[in-house]
Amino acid sequence: MIHSNDYKQYPPDQLPLLVEKLKAENKKIVTLNGSFDLLHAGHLYILKKAKQQGDALIVALNTDASIKRYKGPHRPIISLNYRLEMMAALEMVDYVTWFDQDDPRELLKMIKPHIHVNGSEYGAECIESEVVKKGGGSIYIVEKIKGLSTSAILEKINRDNLKNRLLNKESACDLIQEGSDDATKIQQIEHCNRDQISRSSTQTKTNASNCFDLCAF
Repeated sequence: MIHSNDYKQYPPDQLPLLVEKLKAENKKIVTLNGSFDLLHAGHLYILKKAKQQGDALIVALNTDASIKRYKGPHRPIISLNYRLEMMAALEMVDYVTWFDQDDPRELLKMIKPHIHVNGSEYGAECIESEVVKKGGGSIYIVEKIKGLSTSAILEKINRDNLKNRLLNKESACDLIQEGSDDATKIQQIEHCNRDQISRSSTQTKTNASNCFDLCAF
């Protein structure tokens, strides 16, 4: 069971009071948003860099529905409640919230952060740039670590799984055709597996029948 860090988690409608308090204390507010699905070293790197830019780091997570809209029906891998718990458990994160829109601009309009952090893949003219600058803030770009992304990790897992399935099944089934794409190969493998199961079942029945004939008096 994951231990709760509820004191760090702020629903969007409670953020105005938090922001007002932080600004009254002259705290430099830094924001960072993302899905942070399958937390990995690349996430930790940008979170660490974000925390170094100010006093209070507020991380805004896409809801599950938001992620599905832009990443597809099979994402997220980890649901929002667990992603919130994991983010809140990190020492460099001061507060964590969420947003259901496709991007965090409405949330940033309310927070008006001093600095908004983004990855280099989005650039200084990212979609949040105009809103942040209108609120008196600036954009800080963090260079992305090559090869470290949730999508890249999932692609590698899928490729490795496919290779293993092909190695285990391809030699036993002539249905796997040269030059087939991955999706076609998987369908062919599944068809092959069904045939093998069917043949195995038929053989079992035949063996049982032979045994009955031999054993009958």
